[in-house]
Amino acid sequence: MHVQVQVQVQVKVHVQVQVQEELERHLAEAALRAMKDVDWGLTAADYGRFRIGFPDSLYDRLVATGVGLPGQRILDLGTGTGAMARAFARRGCVATGLDRSAAILAEGARLAREEGLLVRWVAGRAEEPGLASASFDAVVAGQCWHWFDRPRAAQEGMRLLVPAGRLAICHFDWLPLPGNVVEATEELVVRHNPAWDHGGGNGLYPQWLPDLSAVGYLSIASFHYDVDVPYTHEGWRGRIRASAGVSASLPPEAVERFDADHALLLARRFPAQLLAVPHRIWVALARAPA
Repeated sequence: MHVQVQVQVQVKVHVQVQVQEELERHLAEAALRAMKDVDWGLTAADYGRFRIGFPDSLYDRLVATGVGLPGQRILDLGTGTGAMARAFARRGCVATGLDRSAAILAEGARLAREEGLLVRWVAGRAEEPGLASASFDAVVAGQCWHWFDRPRAAQEGMRLLVPAGRLAICHFDWLPLPGNVVEATEELVVRHNPAWDHGGGNGLYPQWLPDLSAVGYLSIASFHYDVDVPYTHEGWRGRIRASAGVSASLPPEAVERFDADHALLLARRFPAQLLAVPHRIWVALARAPA
């Protein structure tokens, strides 16, 4: 009887693991399919103007973990307009920004020139960056890990890092809370774009940590903290236009209709001219083997 119970438990655990692995596979495939329908180049101007990037407090915390030290060679995966790459360049790092969209890289290069920053821009994918092995002291991914084939991106990050090099996955998510402007905005996005399914998040991603352990990273850890980000009505409208659910996936006339409805929503329900929008910063850290 005891042996029979043990076998039943083992079978149950095995089935649960299979179900979890199948779910993870379907989620990864869904993310890749969604990425094919998103073109960040369509929103390059709004992206560069209204996506403000991570606050300085994040870079201070990263430096304390050994990421972002002056002189470090840092690769920013999925760089977009290079908000992280440019921030590291300001801090004396040798920064490279990699993205698959030539249009959005051009916007990043323009912003870097305006600031007098030296950043190397590379067109490529996180899964196939086309860069030399062991050529970076740190690899970072800001607001983009969910768009990648995560196991392949983790493996490529390992290849690109020097021995004991650092990896940092960073996310900066608005928080939809009952009755707040984020919740109302997300509901409006879904009405205009029912295919968008990235709302309702809590800004925490512990499920990504196994991506790192599976390919051999060490010293894996994570932390998170919350901040309020001030937005004018114009700024919040621009930030939402520069998102996957709006300008990056809707045709221009649909974007205009959404933006007009968004302006009315803000005027009626959130008339204060300065909105305090809650955000959560979540970071996963890891080290390549020495």
